[in-house]
Amino acid sequence: MRKKKRMFSRGVMFVLCLVFAVLFLLPTVLTITNSFMSESEIKANYGMIFSTTGGGFVSKHVNLKFIPDRVTLSQYISGLIKSPNYLIKYWNSILLVAPIVVFQVAIASVAAYSFTRWRGKIRDGIFFFYVILMLMPYQVTLVPNFLVSQWLGIINTPWSIILPGIFAPFSVFLLTKFMRRIPYSLIEAAKVDGANEWQIFTRICLPECRSALYSIAILVFIDYWNMVEQPLILLKDADAQPLSVFLSNINSGEIGLAFAMATVYMIPSLLLFLHGEEYLVEGIANQGSVKG
Repeated sequence: MRKKKRMFSRGVMFVLCLVFAVLFLLPTVLTITNSFMSESEIKANYGMIFSTTGGGFVSKHVNLKFIPDRVTLSQYISGLIKSPNYLIKYWNSILLVAPIVVFQVAIASVAAYSFTRWRGKIRDGIFFFYVILMLMPYQVTLVPNFLVSQWLGIINTPWSIILPGIFAPFSVFLLTKFMRRIPYSLIEAAKVDGANEWQIFTRICLPECRSALYSIAILVFIDYWNMVEQPLILLKDADAQPLSVFLSNINSGEIGLAFAMATVYMIPSLLLFLHGEEYLVEGIANQGSVKG
């Protein structure tokens, strides 16, 4: 009887997980499949959704279609070959996000090691300040960031995005919690063997936090790869804005092109996640435990 109940509960959980997985993947699948449709087919399937006329009423002509009648690459050709604006915006995204990921992880590693090794009330106060900053949504700190960037004279430059991103507290908080789980006996043993602080940091702490570093890098990349508010406020020049802003402002006459460019825009995030899935799961599950 218990075995039947257990099997029934597992079956119910499997069905629920399957339903949520389908609902979660549905927008992504629609985006990819619709990117191979022609503009006329998209308009015929979705009716009034993308219409500029009317009061936003979705008519009965809306048809969620996963398989195009005729597969075409015209949207990709238009976006990647005929319209250089998309490639420029794509390159802007890379130039903004890559330095943020690299330097945020590097600075967070040093800061987390300092919070781990430094003892005292001052450390606790500074760390509590980091936690408060992390809990604040970016919209709250957007105005102070704008004022500071204006005072520094970096408005409408990539530095207005990169500098706040490099010193974000999110990575410091997670990596500090991770490093504090490293057994202190390892550090004591290294000190007995004559290792200095730099050697302890590079040869013990960083290798033990490899999964955490990869997890943080993936989360930071996805967060800033999809940013809209920051470049929209801090980068007034449209030519300097990333593709995420450009896609959010695309007009209703280029929906097929938007599907194609959104698919291309998803590729780096998907590749990074698939490549580091093992580290991401390990970093979340193990929380800094040391393997024997």
